[in-house]
Amino acid sequence: MLTILGFAMIATFLVLIMLKKMSPIAALVLIPALFCVLVGKGAHLGDYVIDGVTGLAPTAAMLMFAIVYFGVMIDVGLFDPVVRGILKFCRADPLRIVVGTAVLAAIVSLDGDGSTTFMITVSAMYPLYKRLKMSLVVMTGVVAMANGVMNTLPWGGPTARAATALKLDASDIFVPMIPALAAGLLFVLVLAYVLGRRERGRLGVLTLDEALVEAPEAETVLVGAGSSGTPKRTVGSGTGSGGSLPEAPEDEGFQGLDPARATLRPKLYWFNALLTVVLLTAMIMEWLPIPVLFLLGAALALTVNFPHMPDQRARIAAHAENVLNVSGMVFAAAVFTGVLQGTGMVDHMAEWLVRNIPDAMGPHMALVTGVLSIPLTYFMSNDGFYFGILPVLAEAGQAHGVSAVEIARASIVGQPLHMSSPLVPAVYVLVGMAKVEFGDHTRFVVKWAVLTSLVVLGAGAVLGIL
Repeated sequence: MLTILGFAMIATFLVLIMLKKMSPIAALVLIPALFCVLVGKGAHLGDYVIDGVTGLAPTAAMLMFAIVYFGVMIDVGLFDPVVRGILKFCRADPLRIVVGTAVLAAIVSLDGDGSTTFMITVSAMYPLYKRLKMSLVVMTGVVAMANGVMNTLPWGGPTARAATALKLDASDIFVPMIPALAAGLLFVLVLAYVLGRRERGRLGVLTLDEALVEAPEAETVLVGAGSSGTPKRTVGSGTGSGGSLPEAPEDEGFQGLDPARATLRPKLYWFNALLTVVLLTAMIMEWLPIPVLFLLGAALALTVNFPHMPDQRARIAAHAENVLNVSGMVFAAAVFTGVLQGTGMVDHMAEWLVRNIPDAMGPHMALVTGVLSIPLTYFMSNDGFYFGILPVLAEAGQAHGVSAVEIARASIVGQPLHMSSPLVPAVYVLVGMAKVEFGDHTRFVVKWAVLTSLVVLGAGAVLGIL
């Protein structure tokens, strides 16, 4: 019964948010509360919620202060050179923009933190997508998948959890998987190319007048086709006799961030760069807990860049909406995870899946684990999967002669989909900053993320890694 109710709760949640019948926060709170009552454990709902909130509180704190920190760094111009470099490559070609988004997300993901990747990438690319009227779910989907593949780095979390759960060396898991993961990342880039071509076909190759970056209103005027036959558009304000403005010179590109904003601190650029490098290094080296690092970093960044109290309050207020949205989602997700784990539904679901694996599949337990990792890491936390389910799968594999290290390698296959799970707090940073409905993001990304995971699994099987 708990198995059926667990699957029913997850299905109800996904259907309601994808159909936009409920907001994610409401669904994350009310649906598990209802199913907790149906299970007959409504009296323990408070305990389950408190346990869930307690477990996710450090994550919520990290996200809150990380948003403030990176928001301040964006305000003061730390990432402007990165933005200019990416946009110089992208120009106003939707195909290049989508590919550039994937490349930027993959590079920034090297720090191992999904929230950081989402904040930096969205901050850099959102103005361009918005101005050119490109699909924002394409941006969030590509960013999430690129980060999901890179999330398998030993310091990213899943690989370390698998190594700990099965008492293995993380390098023995990760290093042999590099070719398969590279195939997955290549697939994301190819997918970005395909989606970019679709956007190019819908919008054409665009040219922008730099002076109109911050214009409050703009209209799009079709001005014909280039020599290649690809349509070109100019974004203009509709003023003047021709109704459009001349194309920007080749050496001028779209400025995603206002180059004259009052919050810029060019004299403190190297201080901010050094502070960010030290912060990321401390995070990777685990000198202090990540929430503490971002708390200290945000306080120091605000104090140095904005020494006057009114300016500090203004910066905090500017990012308060993102902070509130993300922290609210995290604490709402705590209700969902608390009920899933507290009632035992997640354990019964996992046991049912493992129990129903046919004996004939025993010698192929690595592939079975890889397939199971896709839905299981989507419907539960990484901790729940790697510390609760993976050891059971490893024991079943060893009974059929499949080594634990092969099971561990297969277990990281599902990460491209996991990074869009409603139980991953970072995904709310992504959709919140991109101003995308979570249901829209889910509808778009699930099929492509599953395909990416299967590409990694297939490459691992073909190459003899699994």
